[in-house]
Amino acid sequence: MDPTESQPLRHRHVVALPWPGRGHINPMMNLCKRLVLRDTNLIVTFVVTEEWLGLIGPDPKPDRIHFATLPNLIPSELVRANDFIGFVNAVHATLEEPFEKLLDRLSSPPPTVIVADTYVLWAVRVGERRNVPVVSLWTMSATILSLFLHSDLLVSHGHALSEPSESKEEEIVDYIPGLPPTKLRDLPPLFKNYQVFKKGELCFAELPRAKCLLFTTAYELERKAIDFLTSKLGIPVYSTGPLIPFEKLSFENKPDYIRWLDEQAETSVLYVSQGSFLSVSEAQMDEIVEGVKASGVRFLWVARGGESKLKKAFEGSAGVVVSWCDQLRVLCHVAVGGFWTHCGFNSTLEGMYSGVPMLAFPLFWDQILNAKMIVEDWKVGIRIERRKKTEVLIVRDEIKEVVKRLMDRESEDGKEMRRRACDLSEIFQGAVEEMGSSNANIDHFIRDINNTT
Repeated sequence: MDPTESQPLRHRHVVALPWPGRGHINPMMNLCKRLVLRDTNLIVTFVVTEEWLGLIGPDPKPDRIHFATLPNLIPSELVRANDFIGFVNAVHATLEEPFEKLLDRLSSPPPTVIVADTYVLWAVRVGERRNVPVVSLWTMSATILSLFLHSDLLVSHGHALSEPSESKEEEIVDYIPGLPPTKLRDLPPLFKNYQVFKKGELCFAELPRAKCLLFTTAYELERKAIDFLTSKLGIPVYSTGPLIPFEKLSFENKPDYIRWLDEQAETSVLYVSQGSFLSVSEAQMDEIVEGVKASGVRFLWVARGGESKLKKAFEGSAGVVVSWCDQLRVLCHVAVGGFWTHCGFNSTLEGMYSGVPMLAFPLFWDQILNAKMIVEDWKVGIRIERRKKTEVLIVRDEIKEVVKRLMDRESEDGKEMRRRACDLSEIFQGAVEEMGSSNANIDHFIRDINNTT
């Protein structure tokens, strides 16, 4: 079924427009898969750049989801980290016109609704010109959205526009609705990324004009922030998460890394993911490698780039290095007992769904607050951090000790952390059961789509 061909009028047509980045595309695709599974009368056109269509690859998807492409007018995914503000400017400046032309070609049936990433600045105004309602999908935590919407409070308290002293970093921010009391050092440093944040503010200003707001989180995880935002924004808010690929978990085929996990003792393996966008310096990576080796812990390390170098560095060690793996399948394997993560929100949700304690190693933006919530609020992880602010690197001995502490199944702290992780896993798995909060909110959202004229 192709949306450019004639379809029965009873079909509703969702146009999905993710921000061009893996951490945004994946949850948008997971949402679309959930939508077409819940309603057989929905079809989806999933819009990405030509480059991203090639990067997505042949991942299985329902027949009623089709791809459409925009031209490669923005910096490549391979280099966007070199000039991130330039990348943001390009998305905001160059993709609006080709997207609007694409909408004109999607005529049978015409688009019923556009589901756009919150960071796509021009989505709402395109929808208004074309008389197509626009829904906003927020792919980070609800808690950090409340923080961003209250940046004026950070400014008025002297917590936003300049680099804080070491003593000021210890001050508690307890005045943001939906945000648990948090030290300033555990919030994204707006003064460092102020240009990026100001771009974000333009997008946040568009939220009240959207038809509704969708979260990828589970309502039970961030109840206070979601309830507050529901009252503040004046539009319907639906928590559709955890928006992770749990429905595709398959045990029919067994790649080599799964066969290796099958041979390991229960909860004995540390899964290490260095993320898909930002990474660390070469010197820091050397310390991480040596620290993990010295811990003696078995590990499965996914290396997106530099796989051969890492394999050489880990020769004779107790682990396996791969270039790619099915992360959620790995995390749900009984052999995995810990998850080294940069704390991107998608990975955070997958870690919680699987019930695996996390070793939090944030690098950038929302990862910093996610790490704090993992360790202090949800109490399902340990944070790797410099002992002193003046330290340039987290050294191998520190890494060795924190890895051993995370993987210690006998300590009282370790037992309590695993109990909390199991409790959250049960909550997450309950959310996506037939009568759970995720499906209830998705069904409510679909009813809204079907009532759109």
